[in-house]
Amino acid sequence: MKQVVNQSTLELVQGDITHQDVNVIVNAANSSLLGGGGVDGAIHRAGGPEILRACRLLGGCETGDAKITPGGALKASHVIHAVGPVYHGGERGEAALLASCYRRSLEIAAEHGLESIAFPSISTGVYRYPVQEAAKIALSTVSEFLKRTTSIKLVRFVLFDAGTFNAYKDALKALEIH
Repeated sequence: MKQVVNQSTLELVQGDITHQDVNVIVNAANSSLLGGGGVDGAIHRAGGPEILRACRLLGGCETGDAKITPGGALKASHVIHAVGPVYHGGERGEAALLASCYRRSLEIAAEHGLESIAFPSISTGVYRYPVQEAAKIALSTVSEFLKRTTSIKLVRFVLFDAGTFNAYKDALKALEIH
């Protein structure tokens, strides 16, 4: 599923983010940046030890922020490690922190001249963010960013399972993009 925003393409695919042929993939990282489960573990395994070596030099990352490393053995030349919030019912600023993850990732990509980026569904795994709500935040944040810049040509959401893909598809249909 694709949508044009400004001069950029926003698309949804179901698949494995580690196989994406884009300039940069986003890792749903924990604050240590030293690997974990889910998307984080898959990216570290597929990218090899170069990613972990680079992450060790970064000194961790705050929730809502992101940092960049080389992509190691991945097709993507870089990985942006974004730390999403753990969901506690939505009363602890989780929505703002989640939006910040996406915005900071896009800002870093643009600063580094990276024109294509692939995102997973940040915080919806072990961090328990409700997928439907997370999809709305992710897509609206990315859409607003793309309305203000033309430096990023492709934003792809790579969603691992059908349920997550469908939640993002529904959120994209509901989003009014002009």
